Amino acid sequence: MHLHDPAHAFVPYPDVPVKTAATGPLSDLRFAAKDLFDVAGYPTGGGSPFLLAMSGVKTQTAPAVQALLDAGAHFVGKTVTDELAFSMTGNNAHFGAPMNGAAKDRITGGSSSGSASAVSSGLCDFALGSDTGGSVRAPANHCNLYGLRPTHGRISLERVLDLAPSLDTCGWFARDIGTFARVADVLLGADAKPLPAKPRLLWPQDIWAMLSAPVTQALAAPAEHIQSVLGQAVPVEQIALESWDAMYWNFRYIQGRESWLTDGPMIERFAPPLGPGVAERFAWSREVTDAQVNTARAFRIAFREKLAALLGDDGVLLMPTMPDIAPLRSAADNTLEDYRNDSIRMLCVAGLSGFPQLSMPLAQRDGAPLGISLLGPAGSDRGLVALAERIAA
Repeated sequence: MHLHDPAHAFVPYPDVPVKTAATGPLSDLRFAAKDLFDVAGYPTGGGSPFLLAMSGVKTQTAPAVQALLDAGAHFVGKTVTDELAFSMTGNNAHFGAPMNGAAKDRITGGSSSGSASAVSSGLCDFALGSDTGGSVRAPANHCNLYGLRPTHGRISLERVLDLAPSLDTCGWFARDIGTFARVADVLLGADAKPLPAKPRLLWPQDIWAMLSAPVTQALAAPAEHIQSVLGQAVPVEQIALESWDAMYWNFRYIQGRESWLTDGPMIERFAPPLGPGVAERFAWSREVTDAQVNTARAFRIAFREKLAALLGDDGVLLMPTMPDIAPLRSAADNTLEDYRNDSIRMLCVAGLSGFPQLSMPLAQRDGAPLGISLLGPAGSDRGLVALAERIAA
């Protein structure tokens, strides 16, 4: 158990010693892991009392966690996740809402809420999360953190609870780019095809058009700074395939079908009381049809090909991470659901393509953090982090 946890970021498990390498590139750093990752000596609860009851204590550690331990990083605990990782608010009906260390009156965002909370509150140096629909990028935006959704499949998700396997990825958070890059070296290694020092920076006009005027204004200065470092962004009229509605629904059909295949059997067998929002999403997911899924999978292939052709080996999108700063903790459920739906339209570009997206904490509005992102071709993950290092310098 993490004894000093003013942010309510950690699951209060009994403290178990976790062996770490005596020396290594991360030996001065402390980290936490979202409670989807197996760590030997701990159960894996997935934000669900039912999964926790069925878990048992794990005897093996997820390879992503083990890589960090082998690099000398010190494990300090498992962090709260939204229920079954199927939410974007950071409020778990059973385990509570971790605090946003960068804006205490606002939500952390989910589902990697505890990980973002622990890092933004200074309780550890970095933390593992997962990103299916935006669960690293949203909390990074909200909590003033660097956060990466990597290329799908780049970092192992072995011994990690699934939500929607063809969309799930392992990402992480850090407060500063130096720490973030050190973790990147361990988890990512080198890119097979490095990005050029001067990438082709692209300005996706239809994504920027989704923002309100105050958000556009807040992102103007960091966008200008990035272009002064990396080169002027070339406008691209339309990123969406067909329309943003088509992008949104096809993403949701895939996520819905896969999440029901993952958690539906447990939900049908035990009928656990699910929190607000989560219950409705699983009920909706259950009704997704084969025809909708087949259409959505074909759509995803076509979109991935379109974006791959646009980016080539050297193209990088400069885009907002989220539609706005984090909503207030006091916001009504329907307000949060509307915000989630707006967010998915922006977040599904990386989700549907499987390409890496790095959110950088370079802006703010109304005293709250606001992120801006680089999205690159498949496999350009470490290159995006290197670009962020140059932007921060």
